Amino acid sequence: MNDISALPVCIIGAGSSGVTTAKALLERGVAFDCYEIGSDIGGMWRYQNDNGMSSAYRSLHIDTSRRNLGYSDYPIPDHYPDFLSHFEVIKYLSDYADHFKVRPHVRFNTKVESVSQDGDGAWRVTLHDRESKRYRAVIVANGHLWDPRWARFNGEFQGESLHAHDYKTPEPFLGKNVLVVGIGNSAVDIAVDVCKLANNTYISTRRSAWIMPKYIMGLPSDRWSSFLGSKLKLPTRMVRTTMKHLMYLAVGDQSRFGVPRPKHAIWREHATLSQELLPYVGHGWIKVKSNVKELIGEKVCFEDGSAAEVDTIIYATGYKTTFPFIDQRVFKVDDGKADLYRRMAVPHAPGLYFAGLVQPIGPTIPLVEIQGQWLARVLAGHVKLPTRGVMYQEIMQHKRALEKRYVGSARYTLEVDFKEYAAQMRSDMSSGRARV
Repeated sequence: MNDISALPVCIIGAGSSGVTTAKALLERGVAFDCYEIGSDIGGMWRYQNDNGMSSAYRSLHIDTSRRNLGYSDYPIPDHYPDFLSHFEVIKYLSDYADHFKVRPHVRFNTKVESVSQDGDGAWRVTLHDRESKRYRAVIVANGHLWDPRWARFNGEFQGESLHAHDYKTPEPFLGKNVLVVGIGNSAVDIAVDVCKLANNTYISTRRSAWIMPKYIMGLPSDRWSSFLGSKLKLPTRMVRTTMKHLMYLAVGDQSRFGVPRPKHAIWREHATLSQELLPYVGHGWIKVKSNVKELIGEKVCFEDGSAAEVDTIIYATGYKTTFPFIDQRVFKVDDGKADLYRRMAVPHAPGLYFAGLVQPIGPTIPLVEIQGQWLARVLAGHVKLPTRGVMYQEIMQHKRALEKRYVGSARYTLEVDFKEYAAQMRSDMSSGRARV
């Protein structure tokens, strides 16, 4: 077949990004195949997913409240709690896929081994059974929170080490001394989970974090921020600064509990949400330590001069963003940095796109829904992409904005502001032409 435009589109992954992108392609009449390595819908939200990539633990609940979480045309029913468990998220995603008839278009238990570009510009996707098919475009939607990033410290630890990716339940840590490295959402959740059974539980952090409660005055915190941003039209920096003051009214000074106040402004990081961390630290169930200085046998020495005997270290230190089925000469995320126009399109490899490769300030699922709509319009010919030069100009502008806004860390290189980013995509779709 010489006419590349007549070829279908390939979607890799059937999690929250893959299913909404598939739904958008269906609505635009764009033919596609969707491959999912696991046996069902859900991706990272399927606890003990047989695709081997889920980092979900038994007690995991989503950090976005129900009203802000769902897809725009399929609201989450009111009988669900404010903050859904992973079981409830999976039920919602499965219902969404069935309602919009996405499931019949997903080929389950199918691993993509390689994605490469033929000489004529078409994309060749090779599956685990060596089947090979050609596509006019490939949308990678298999997630980026599965390949563990480990912190490296001086010395050698003789106890047990594991990454948060492999943490599931607290029972294996009964009566042990446990150190959790990191103070992001997963680190805090795991520390709170473990401390109820462990002998001692420690959290080690380099620069601490702003701890935002999930509820302020009885309402989910993100409903306050949505009100400030959407109703009062305040810019994100002002919204987050205002949220810091509301947070102070709700829980007081976090350093009073034993969690140091960060030196950086709250708008310069992705806040850690937890209703439980501060009380557990205040009660002594969790002890906060500075960065690890050295490992000596089963002793961990910290930069503040203290030390602790530790049986297990759990590294909640994030994830590398890797796509083993794509040749790194075609595309790679280098030190957390992804050169993607509108955070989706690879300028030098036309037809290669990514969905869900973002860390938003704001809810993720509604944002990947807009990404799916944008991709469907591009692939249906309803939105025209700019030249490669303009794409790189937009990428550089985005990088400069990140450098100014966020604390320097690989954690923030995929960050996007929901309001700004959604407005860009909607403007593209409205005008039919994507710009800088």
